[in-house]
Amino acid sequence: MKHFDRKDIDQLDKIFRLNLINSVTGIKPANLIGTQSEEGQTNLAIFSSVIHLGSNPPLIGMVTRPTGEVPRHTFENIRRSGVYTINAVPLISTKAAHYTSAKFEEGESEFEACGFNEKYIDGFAAPFVEESPIQLGLKLRQELPIALNGTIMLIGEVEHVFVDENAISEQGYLDLEKLDIAGISGLNTYYSLEKSDEYPYARKGDWSKL
Repeated sequence: MKHFDRKDIDQLDKIFRLNLINSVTGIKPANLIGTQSEEGQTNLAIFSSVIHLGSNPPLIGMVTRPTGEVPRHTFENIRRSGVYTINAVPLISTKAAHYTSAKFEEGESEFEACGFNEKYIDGFAAPFVEESPIQLGLKLRQELPIALNGTIMLIGEVEHVFVDENAISEQGYLDLEKLDIAGISGLNTYYSLEKSDEYPYARKGDWSKL
């Protein structure tokens, strides 16, 4: 097994280090974040940093990269409008989803450039991705600056959920394999999801029942 200590990590080639550290956390959910500017310009960007923070209230976090001199249209739109959507990437659309990471001009919409359709509901300004099997509408509740690297965790409260009812169990679990969504590792590697096992709530002494 290859061992990298902190000194080794610091001395790695920049791109190698970026790819290694982005991959070591394993497969993460691949999501498209949909936003709209005050002028009505839509934006769509792929993120792999979406995490569950709590169910009551229903909170989801995601981390944005440093703003600095590079325009971050997604972050700017969320800050100004206060709403955004999180849309699971369909397995058949990974190429189009990945293409949203290209540097488009402010007046260009990744929806149109990458072949996704916008979906709207009354009273909610941010666009959903019509092709996505899981669509969430969120209201921005908090920004948490991370001083260590200049990133920001955005915490949103879930206001809308769209999902195929045939993929919802009686207990409320989603069958992600049935929804045929993609996972992502690093910056550019996509995976299909296959259900392996399902266990009941674990209690000490119940090993034989699992």
